[in-house]
Amino acid sequence: MSVGSQAPIRAGVDSGDAFNSDCPAREVLDHITSRWGVLILAALGSGPLRFSGLAVMIGGISEKMLSQTLRTLVRDGLVGRTVEPTTPPRVSYELTPLGQGLVQSLGQLLDWIRAHAAEVVDAQERHDGQQG
Repeated sequence: MSVGSQAPIRAGVDSGDAFNSDCPAREVLDHITSRWGVLILAALGSGPLRFSGLAVMIGGISEKMLSQTLRTLVRDGLVGRTVEPTTPPRVSYELTPLGQGLVQSLGQLLDWIRAHAAEVVDAQERHDGQQG
């Protein structure tokens, strides 16, 4: 999820065709569906949070990954970053209107996962039991 990895758009490439490897939509898909991107976006769905609040809410994320993923999501226009001129500066993150629209759809995916996670785990255990 490199911040500067955006590929140039080639002539004749549909910018919304994520099935095409040259499509910029593929990079957006990678950012949104990355392990930490989904969780950060979902966490910000309930309102603005500071860096430390995100780190506490998202168990297991390192400061480096949180910082890197936030930079990427800010660059993509999904998350806004606000710096309050205090000493030390207070930085908070919140969804932009673009990000809010995404999180509405993302919520449906997360609801499905919550509803069906046990079934998936059962299927994995059955599969693993058959393998060995």
